[in-house]
Amino acid sequence: MADYYKILGVDKTASVDSIKKAYLRLARERHPDRFTDPAEREKADQFFKDLTAAFNTLSNPSTRQEYDESLIQPRKVAPEDLAAEAYAQGLQAYQQQAFDVAVDQLRAAVHHVQNKAEYRVALARALARHPRGARDAIAELEKAVQLAPQKAEFHAELAGLYLSQGLKLRARRAAEAGLKVAPGDARLLKIVQQSG
Repeated sequence: MADYYKILGVDKTASVDSIKKAYLRLARERHPDRFTDPAEREKADQFFKDLTAAFNTLSNPSTRQEYDESLIQPRKVAPEDLAAEAYAQGLQAYQQQAFDVAVDQLRAAVHHVQNKAEYRVALARALARHPRGARDAIAELEKAVQLAPQKAEFHAELAGLYLSQGLKLRARRAAEAGLKVAPGDARLLKIVQQSG
């Protein structure tokens, strides 16, 4: 649900008069007719619809009360949605090299949706950047390969991690399993050579 107070730029205690003034100011500034670029006009059109909905809701005392009550009630969120949000935040933290935060967020994603291989691979990557995370990273990659055995890149990541930990036999087996899926994969062939 959109935050109508935020759209209008007013506090939750704002008077109807303040809401009206904010609406009129924003309607003048952001009206779609002020934009010539089609993409900008489309954005402005969507904003104007949201702005109008916010004004209509908050300027009427009964609909405002209903809206305020809906903000207080806890919202039920599907585990898939929680996982997707945690995954996105985890990837962002990983890109910013905040690996502890990335691990926490990606663990949350895996907790909420345990059968998504991509979540487990992302968690493994973050764990591998952690000083003592290699063992857990291997476990996550092994699970990812079980969930998505057709993904050669997952086999390659697992084999590469095995190799980096000095587990040459395991690295070779993982690479050979990946080659069954993607014969001729250069990364997997290289790992087979290095582990031989």
